[in-house]
Amino acid sequence: MHPLLSPSPVLTGFPTVDALESAFLALAEGAPHLVRRRLLGRSRLGEPIPVYEIGDGPAHAVVAGGVHPNEPIGFHTALALARRLVADDALRGELGMTFHIVPCIDPDGTRLNEGWFAAPGDRGAYGRAFYRPAPDEQVEWSFPLSYKRLHFDRVLPETRALADLFDTVEPALFVGLHNAEVGGVYFYVNREDDALVRELSSIPARHGLPLDNGEPESPDLVRLGDAVFRCPTVAERYDYVESLGLDPLAEASGGGSADYLQRFGTLVMVAELPYWTHADVADDRPSGLPYRRVVADRAHRLRTLGETLTGVLSRVDPHLTIPSPFLRGARAFAPLMAVLADAEDERARRLTDERVATRAEVFSNEDTVRSFRLRFGGMLLRALEAECAAGVAHDTVRRERDAFRRVYDDWVAEAEQVPLDTLPLADLVGVQLDALLAAARAAVTA
Repeated sequence: MHPLLSPSPVLTGFPTVDALESAFLALAEGAPHLVRRRLLGRSRLGEPIPVYEIGDGPAHAVVAGGVHPNEPIGFHTALALARRLVADDALRGELGMTFHIVPCIDPDGTRLNEGWFAAPGDRGAYGRAFYRPAPDEQVEWSFPLSYKRLHFDRVLPETRALADLFDTVEPALFVGLHNAEVGGVYFYVNREDDALVRELSSIPARHGLPLDNGEPESPDLVRLGDAVFRCPTVAERYDYVESLGLDPLAEASGGGSADYLQRFGTLVMVAELPYWTHADVADDRPSGLPYRRVVADRAHRLRTLGETLTGVLSRVDPHLTIPSPFLRGARAFAPLMAVLADAEDERARRLTDERVATRAEVFSNEDTVRSFRLRFGGMLLRALEAECAAGVAHDTVRRERDAFRRVYDDWVAEAEQVPLDTLPLADLVGVQLDALLAAARAAVTA
C-alpha cells in the first residue's frame, strides 16, 4: 500500500493555519511532479492565500476550505483529498480533472477560532473562543450581486481571489468545505441529479453517522432527497422573505458562491457535518407538540436572545474604542435575531394545519437557539474582554462584561445539560471526502 493511503492516525483536533500550510507544503515538496503551488491572493491582513493544483484533466474542480472560519472539518478533508490524488494514479485517471485546492480561503478569520481547535469536543470552550465574521465579511456571502433592491459590490480580497479562480478555470465542480455544529449530516447540491442525490443520502450510514431529519436551516429550502436540499440562492431567499411581507434587505449581504457560479453551469455541492449529535436528530416519531407552537417558541426565544445582546451593546457602545472583528460580528448578528424572529413568527401565523412536530424538529428548533446564544454571545463577550484586556475599558464596559459573563455562563450550563455525542473526526472527514468524490464523478459524467 502506498504510504499516503495507509490508515490515518486518530484525528483529535483541527490544524491551525500554519500547520495546514506546512502539511500542504510538505506534500508539494514530496511530489513536485504532481502538485503545483501558486499564490491566489492575499487576505485583508496580508496573509498569503495559496492554491494547490493537482492533475491535468480538461475539466476543473475547485475545492475551498475555511469559507466560514468556524468550520474547520474541511481542513482535514482538503489535505486528505490532496494526499489521495497524489497517491492514487487510477483515481486521477478515472476523474480526468484538474483539482484546484485552496486549503484556507479566510486565514484571518480562522486564526480567531484557533483557541478551540485543540479540543473541539467541549461545546462551552467552543462558544467562548468562537468567531464568525459579520455576513458582509464572510467569503461565502460577499460575491457581487444585483437583484431587485439588493446591490452588493463590497467584495472582499479573499472573495475576489476565489472569484478570479472561478473566472480563470470555469469549474465543472465547486465544493466549499462547510460544516454544521449539532445534529446529523445533510447536503446541498444545485442540480437535480437523482443518482447523485441518492448517493449522497447513502454515504453517512457507511461511516456510522446519522442523517439530519430535523428542521432545515431555512423553511424555504427545496428537499431533493433524504437530507439533501437544493443549494439556495440569495435571490430565492430574497423572494421568500419578501413573500412574508418582510424586508429582504434586513438580512441580506452579498451573493453566495452558488449565485456567482450560475454563469458557468458549475455543479456545486456542500456536505454539512456536525461536531456533535443527539439521539433525536433522526427521530421522526411524534413529539406530542404542535408544530406551530414549536416554530412560535423558537421565534420567541430568538427575539429574547436578540434583546439581550442588543441591550448590552446599546449600553456599552458609547464607551467602546476597539473596532475588533468580534465587535463587528456582534453588532451584525445581535439585531439579526429579531429579523429571524419576525420571519418565524410570520411563518407560524401562516401555518394552516395542526400537525404534530417530530422529535427531530423539536430538537433542532431548540438547539438552534442554544447554538446562537453560544456563538453570538461568545463573540460579544470576546469584544468586551478585548476592551478590558487592552486597558482602555470604561467602567460601564467592565460592569457590563461581568454581568453578561454571568448570563453567558448560564447559557453554557443550559446547553451542557443536553447530552451530546462527539462524533469521530475521521468519520466526518470520510463522509465529506466521499461526497466530494461522488460530486466529482457526477460533474464529469453530466
